[in-house]
Amino acid sequence: MGRKALHAAAGHGCAGAHAQRPAAAILGNMPMTMITTKDGVKLHVEEAGAGTPILFIHEFGGNHESWEPQLRYFSRRHRCITYAARGYPPSDVPDSVEAYSQAIAADDAVAVLDALRIEKAHIVGLSMGGFCTVHFGLRTPERALSLTVAGAGYGCEKEFEEYFRGVSLEVADNFEKQGAKEFSKIYALGASRVQFQNKDPRGWKEFADCLATHSDRGAANTMRGVQARRPSFYDLEDGLKKMMVPTLVVVGDEDDHCLQPGIFLKKTIPACGLSVFPKTGHTLNLEEPAAFNALLAEFIAQVEAGRWLPRDPRALPGQIMRTK
Repeated sequence: MGRKALHAAAGHGCAGAHAQRPAAAILGNMPMTMITTKDGVKLHVEEAGAGTPILFIHEFGGNHESWEPQLRYFSRRHRCITYAARGYPPSDVPDSVEAYSQAIAADDAVAVLDALRIEKAHIVGLSMGGFCTVHFGLRTPERALSLTVAGAGYGCEKEFEEYFRGVSLEVADNFEKQGAKEFSKIYALGASRVQFQNKDPRGWKEFADCLATHSDRGAANTMRGVQARRPSFYDLEDGLKKMMVPTLVVVGDEDDHCLQPGIFLKKTIPACGLSVFPKTGHTLNLEEPAAFNALLAEFIAQVEAGRWLPRDPRALPGQIMRTK
């Protein structure tokens, strides 16, 4: 399928989804439900299509609607599920920061599958959702057919670890004091977001408009409880070396603080592949929907064919040329 055709199949981002949702719901094509986690938090879940399940987990700056280009494309042959994380309306917004953590986020993803009676699924996450996907694989590998970790790495680099934690707390304060409506105007123009704005101003505006609707408390608590406290990938090395789930890592080459963590995941997870999108920032699935969908479709096809295997032991990382 050509690039233009893939773009047409991909659809559009968050704001465009608002116009489509009511008609889809009336026609019964977009089932929506509320599920309850083990600690009593209600999560808004949407699904489309039928077939092998794919669970999409959104980033901090987006929400469940951020996966609309993927739901429209993959629901042609898969059961696609997405949900609003705790702290993101219409899901519940717990008041206490202690109700938010990386472990809780991973457990929430499992809770969604449990509520829908899905034994295993392909797990796809962007940024915060990518971290959740990694922890899903570490905590409950038996529930994952595959893992796609996109745009994940912020806070992992040891030289920036403390800086990241401090900035996360500052961002939380800004959401709380200024509110999402105002602070989104700053956050949406981050160093790895402007690529999206330059390529697709309308798509970027949909993203920014969606960000402006976030819960002030939910955004602040998510930053403090999940982002600022989550462990670096480098601290998880022993577990990652044992994680045999087929994994795809995707990063943009202008998403600077995800590049080295992405290479680390590639070198550490046994059955891991790495794809780098050129001239691309953080919001991968919206910034380059055609390329992202094509890559993910090929990855899932290889996994389901049993052909996404651990690295051949003959491919020694230290060898440059074989002489014997």
